[in-house]
Amino acid sequence: MEDKNKQHPQIWPNIEDWPIYKLHQDRKAFVKEIEEFTMDRVLRKKPTQVTDTIAKTVYKEQIRIKEEPWKVDPPKERQFWSRIKKKLVKESLDQPDNQALKANKEILETIIHRYAEEIVGTFKISTFKFARKFLYFFFTRLLNTAAGRNYKRIWSSEFKLQDKIKVRGEVETIRQLMQKGTLVVAPTHFSNLDSILIGYALDEVVGLPSFAYGAGLNLYNFGPAAYYMNRLGAYRVDRRKKNSIYLETLKGMSNLAIQRGVNSLFFPGGTRGRSGALENHLKLGLLGTIVEAQRGIFQNGKDDKVFVVPLILGYHFVLEAKHLIEQHLRRVGREQYFVSRDGSYSPRLILKFIWQLFSKSNEIVISLGQPMDVLGNPVDAEGNSYDKYGNKIEVKEYFVSDGEVTEDIQRESQYTKTLAEKIVDRFKKDNIVLSSHLVAFAAFEILKRHNSRLDLYGILRLPPEDYEFSREQLTDVIRQLRDVLVEMKKQGEVQLSGEVEGDLENLIKMGITRMGSFHTLNPLMINKKGKIISQNFKVLYYYHNRLEGYGLDSQITWVREEPTVMEIVG
Repeated sequence: MEDKNKQHPQIWPNIEDWPIYKLHQDRKAFVKEIEEFTMDRVLRKKPTQVTDTIAKTVYKEQIRIKEEPWKVDPPKERQFWSRIKKKLVKESLDQPDNQALKANKEILETIIHRYAEEIVGTFKISTFKFARKFLYFFFTRLLNTAAGRNYKRIWSSEFKLQDKIKVRGEVETIRQLMQKGTLVVAPTHFSNLDSILIGYALDEVVGLPSFAYGAGLNLYNFGPAAYYMNRLGAYRVDRRKKNSIYLETLKGMSNLAIQRGVNSLFFPGGTRGRSGALENHLKLGLLGTIVEAQRGIFQNGKDDKVFVVPLILGYHFVLEAKHLIEQHLRRVGREQYFVSRDGSYSPRLILKFIWQLFSKSNEIVISLGQPMDVLGNPVDAEGNSYDKYGNKIEVKEYFVSDGEVTEDIQRESQYTKTLAEKIVDRFKKDNIVLSSHLVAFAAFEILKRHNSRLDLYGILRLPPEDYEFSREQLTDVIRQLRDVLVEMKKQGEVQLSGEVEGDLENLIKMGITRMGSFHTLNPLMINKKGKIISQNFKVLYYYHNRLEGYGLDSQITWVREEPTVMEIVG
């Protein structure tokens, strides 16, 4: 794994050479291609099933408009769906198959066209250049002010953003693969700020051209954000729309864009992880379009390959941690836990987050994991695929039946599941453990040990002010866990930051400091008496969860100790 945070030059300095620019220069034809592709998918069903699909779509859309309207919705939504319903009732329902088929085609053309136009954005070179300069200026000014803790340093350029966004992993391999095929980056997802930070890092540090990426339609409710995202290659994703026609249109867009060689980025977990843990169950919808696109490329007589790159984000603290963990606890605990509403994040709070992020004591780590093909096999810098025995294989052969490349939905569904499993596996192996992750895990495991008669919800209801962590015990547990992690690193099962592998006392001190530098109620801190305490067990649990799934809890040898105040009271 690379250790230096080298800033790389752009692979293609001329933006007009970028695949995303070429795609949007041909936007009209691309939208038409999506419409035809989606129409073919939907019409594979029987006429009665198609009629039922349209009817369900109309019903769901009318409910959405009534219960959850947004100002960013297309104009005259209510009238549009009312007309569709009337046409369906008059010309398709209870009609002969041939008449129903004709009406259904006309209705589908109208619906799919509306969806395709809504989903596909644009890419403007002038807007991209302005956004790049603005973000660099904004982040650099804020970084230098925050790092120096002095507003007078706002015009200083001593600190660079790439010094705070650390990019590690298979950087050189990925830069070479970009020139040999199409990249699909699949990141973990913890914060609404993930997209902008990943995009900046891939552009400014790794030197890759822009990726097509999905942006939630709700983000377009904010005028300035809508203006820029509309022109930066983002495609719109409306998570309110669950009907099959919309989802087929969305998947068709992803599939065809990849076939056109457009590098893409989407979060395979679907949404921000609420628990704080690395994703272990991925959404198979958009992920399946990667496999389908590769087969489509082969069917079109090309040998170009699609490469999947897992990306793991490492934060010492997360902007939305408090609300995310509360949502997670409500979801899994139901009646055992009551949650506060998810707060909105004002510009002031986001600025505070970035300010703390850019202070001297904090950084973001981005780990670019082992690249793989669409079957989940590792690939080298030349784009060659290898099976689990290290033998070179030809991906195309896995899509061949009776001597030619064919579509096989069941086969490709299995390939998609395998790909998801391999991405999850790389999330764990290429995850870089930060000091805050390790300290939080150890502290919460100690809390669980001292309250073993309580379930999780009982522990989280305990008053934090009644509990102090033994520095001696915390040090002992962290030492044990670090020894295990070092061995795991040797086996290629995880990656460690330099701070985790360094001086133990510094590891503990910095883990506590970094984790607690943002939250109003610190998950872990050292009070004025020099005691280690927590002001919020829920948020501590959130950061603890980052190391769930490694089996570390079973590796701790507990020394017999005196009962704590909490145990006696309990």
